[in-house]
Amino acid sequence: MALKQVSSNKCFEGFQKVFEHDSTELKCKMRFGIYLPPKAETGKCPVLYWLSGLTCTEQNFITKSGFQQAAAEHGLIVVAPDTSPRGCNIEGEDESWDFGTGAGFYVDATEDPWKTNYRMYSYVRDELPKLINANFPTNPERMSVFGHSMGGHGALILALKNPGKYKSVSAFAPICNPMQCQWGKKALGGYLGSDVSKWEAYDATQLVKSYPDSRLDILIDQGKDDQFLSAGQLLPDNFIAACTEKKIPVVFRLQQGYDHSYFFIATFINDHIKHHAKFLNA
Repeated sequence: MALKQVSSNKCFEGFQKVFEHDSTELKCKMRFGIYLPPKAETGKCPVLYWLSGLTCTEQNFITKSGFQQAAAEHGLIVVAPDTSPRGCNIEGEDESWDFGTGAGFYVDATEDPWKTNYRMYSYVRDELPKLINANFPTNPERMSVFGHSMGGHGALILALKNPGKYKSVSAFAPICNPMQCQWGKKALGGYLGSDVSKWEAYDATQLVKSYPDSRLDILIDQGKDDQFLSAGQLLPDNFIAACTEKKIPVVFRLQQGYDHSYFFIATFINDHIKHHAKFLNA
């Protein structure tokens, strides 16, 4: 599968690059950011996948979070895909910021007109890692996942639906219980239809209840002054309660004074890279 390099910038002795490719899952051109640490010039590196939130492209994380220094230090390749298919000309895909373009919600849609292109779950779980492993010096056995908001939801469900696939998972202000919040009801209803039982397969709080063992180390940071926390969109308490019941260890840190923005992510990104490096480099 041909990769076209869109940009390349030296950063902390490694390179921050952006590539474009034709996606078979999404049936459109897709871009992803990839940071290659200095270590990638001489050996294989583990891969950490970042999933962004609503409205984002591959650019937000690579330009705003400042993750590259820690990734360089720990020798991690970091991959940041886009958040939805692009330019599919589906009626209604650009009508709202929280559904359609920039809002793929990391599900495989089953409803028309979305089901042909909106397959972000399979794209991130299967197609993208195959592409990365075929084209870059990765250790394919060692991968982890993290994300923000809608992407935090994506990271949690990927880890919970695929036991053993990811060495670790973390999230910033994740949408923990989408079946119970407005964002989730809109997205899951639109992509998966009105049968609520189908939504459970993409709800971290539901998935935890059937997770087969307790070997999953989860780190979650949540800003206490996050407007979406107070608006009931994120619902971390429901997720923590479900984890506690299943004896799955979660480090949940409520960060005083922080909001939902990339200023919050940038503040704690090094802790998250370190969390993943502990497992990826073990």
